[in-house]
Amino acid sequence: MKLSTKGRYGLRAMIDLAINAKDSQISIKNISERQNISENYLEQIIAILKKNGFVKSCRGAQGGYSLNVETVNISVGDILRALEGDLNPVDCITVNDEVQCSESELCVTKYVWKRISDSINDVVDNITLEDLVQEQERIDACNPSK
Repeated sequence: MKLSTKGRYGLRAMIDLAINAKDSQISIKNISERQNISENYLEQIIAILKKNGFVKSCRGAQGGYSLNVETVNISVGDILRALEGDLNPVDCITVNDEVQCSESELCVTKYVWKRISDSINDVVDNITLEDLVQEQERIDACNPSK
């Protein structure tokens, strides 16, 4: 399974907001420059995150974006599913265990795909945005030149 740039960039944008918008709003331009992401593409990603309730906006001269939910209450899985949809490695399984394949009763490989799906979801659901912020702060402390 490969995540699209939407999922990867969206996660980076959320980390950027968590770190840089603690006491103020942050502009798309600022995030774009720090993360090296196109402003136009970032606007599309932020719109999805806003629609899903993770980000809020404020208009005006001091306007911009900030998180709408505490970092401890947002999992990586929440962010990725908002941007990517379900995280299943194949189309023949779904999150709620409904089978989309007419050969399901005869297919032994569904066991593999289900286990992979369960593992992926377990990992991303157990890493919070706060965990990533703390990791970034640890990395920054070890690399003061950045």
